[in-house]
Amino acid sequence: MNMAPLTEGGLTWPMTHHPILVTGGTGRSGGRVVAQLKEKGIPVRVGSRTGEPPFDWTERSTWDAALDGVQTVYVVAFDGELLTRPFVSRCEERGIKRIVLLSGRGVDVPGYAGDNSAAGDTHIDGEDAVRSSKLEWTIVRPAWFAQNFSEGFFIDDVLSGELRLPAGDGAATFTDAEDIAAVAVAALTEDGHNGQTYEVSGPRALTLTEVAEEISRASGRSLRYVAIPEDQFIEELVTQGWPRADAEDYATTIGSIRRGLDTHVSDGVQRALGRPARDFTEFAKNAAKAWQD
Repeated sequence: MNMAPLTEGGLTWPMTHHPILVTGGTGRSGGRVVAQLKEKGIPVRVGSRTGEPPFDWTERSTWDAALDGVQTVYVVAFDGELLTRPFVSRCEERGIKRIVLLSGRGVDVPGYAGDNSAAGDTHIDGEDAVRSSKLEWTIVRPAWFAQNFSEGFFIDDVLSGELRLPAGDGAATFTDAEDIAAVAVAALTEDGHNGQTYEVSGPRALTLTEVAEEISRASGRSLRYVAIPEDQFIEELVTQGWPRADAEDYATTIGSIRRGLDTHVSDGVQRALGRPARDFTEFAKNAAKAWQD
């Protein structure tokens, strides 16, 4: 077996036949991790219900087959459930060497998430599980995904011409998911990232009004931001069919922007990749087609 390291582009990943398992392999970050690994010629196993073999967080009987022959894993946790810890334990039992965990900004910031945030509990417990394991580990904590405006939570609002959110005049350092994936790929394939927690953000904070202006310029579509009270936002979601508890949790999450908890610029991209983070303007230009179809 050829064990010579693959050094082009800073990679130190050994050229073995061991695939990297990417859970959430069809999602916004996992899908990009899969794509970037494939571009580098690194074998990858897509961890999803439709993967081969299938991986389902809620069906522990699928975990072993997905981990078979794997030494490195990218973990996108299952929000609202405390499944990361037992999964990490199973990784240790199966001889996994390295794990990279996608967490979230604000995990260690009091008041960032609501007291009853299921997603927050998932990340807090997941980070502790990874840190207390015997594996090589890296944690990636991204700010709000810029792609939420092009393929996520906010795309319908963008296409309607109005961003109606309870974010007040707050700002956030929206981060390009391509940067999040690139940091994860570096940690998965290179040495020197063990024990690191990378806070990943864009290079500047933008208000939602500025976001709307950037998207309008890039897409040619008129978009405006309308700040609405949190109670009104929750009622609008409930009217659309959301369970009230989910609507309240979502409103609390967006409230971190209103409360000024997302304005700081993080250095994770620079530390992990040795280059600046991508700006929102670049993201908007690349995403313009999503708003024009």
